[in-house]
Amino acid sequence: MHNIFSGNTPPSPTQYPDSTHVDPGSTERAAFLRSFVYAWHGLIYAFRTQRNARVHALLGAGAIVLGLVLHISPVEFAMIFVAITLVFIAEMFNTVAEACVDLVTREYHPLAKIAKDVAAGAVLLNAILSVVIGILVFGPHLLALFFPR
Repeated sequence: MHNIFSGNTPPSPTQYPDSTHVDPGSTERAAFLRSFVYAWHGLIYAFRTQRNARVHALLGAGAIVLGLVLHISPVEFAMIFVAITLVFIAEMFNTVAEACVDLVTREYHPLAKIAKDVAAGAVLLNAILSVVIGILVFGPHLLALFFPR
């Protein structure tokens, strides 16, 4: 979207030598749609290359199945989905931090270690939060199942 505040001007028809009637919005739409393709590539990359991402996905799938079996409420499912998604997002940011550090240096550097350790710590903290959410959501259902009143 072009506006007077963006600093960009819409492409002129002369920028398209093959056609003088190209809709400038069509190139913006194509770029917008391409951004989803790139995002999908990022998800696939994280899942294929990061063992912990695959572990989190497997545990998340298990939590979804358990939720279906226990007939948890829609709000409880929302909490479980948020927990699963946040762990996966944290894992992806950890992958970004590691890739950026590795891009700069492969040699040991204390700041590189800090960057990688802090990113991994964020994943760990998020995973702990997810376990707490799982206990709070599934705990009462499991207690009622195994210790009926």
